[in-house]
Amino acid sequence: MSNVKVAVIFYSMGGTNFQLAKWAEEGAKEAGAEVKVFKVQELAPQSAIEGNEAWKATVEATKDIPVASSADIEWADAIIFSVPTRFGNMASQMKQFLDTQGGLWASGKTVNKVVSAMTSAQNPHGGQEATLLSLYTSMMHWGAIIVPPGYTDPVLFGAGGNPYGTSVTVGQDGKMIEDVTDAVKHQAKRTVTVAEWVKKGNQ
Repeated sequence: MSNVKVAVIFYSMGGTNFQLAKWAEEGAKEAGAEVKVFKVQELAPQSAIEGNEAWKATVEATKDIPVASSADIEWADAIIFSVPTRFGNMASQMKQFLDTQGGLWASGKTVNKVVSAMTSAQNPHGGQEATLLSLYTSMMHWGAIIVPPGYTDPVLFGAGGNPYGTSVTVGQDGKMIEDVTDAVKHQAKRTVTVAEWVKKGNQ
């Protein structure tokens, strides 16, 4: 049984990345990990949220999920991020969270954290890979160990099978156009497995 501690940290406006985070939680738990799910702080004004029914619904659905902190990163052996693309970059809410971890980084607390990431966009070539790379660039500075899914399982040749990290296209109705549950769970389990290796090596 794994004793790996996994933090699943997401930002979600329309609910997609919240769902990806829940599937990642399930996959990591199936692999035996202790899992906690966190959201990053919302930065948008309440007036913007109020004017968008899907956004408002997501805020309501995630109201009881704790906001991620430096202590949560320090606690975790592995971190799975899920964030939508914004013009080929991660959403500013996630970027702001990462940008405020300078103290943790300076004290060496981000070194050898095992990390993986997932994303979504409204069309198949909407910047998913660039978004994952933008997040992974920060992880390189952290000294983290990046665990992409690659093509390590046949499921990755199907829905969501992006070798950088699971990605999904969301239709104009706000719903995912394909079921990426298996891809997300494989990615989560692979992340836990690598975290087990790293943790065992450090003991």
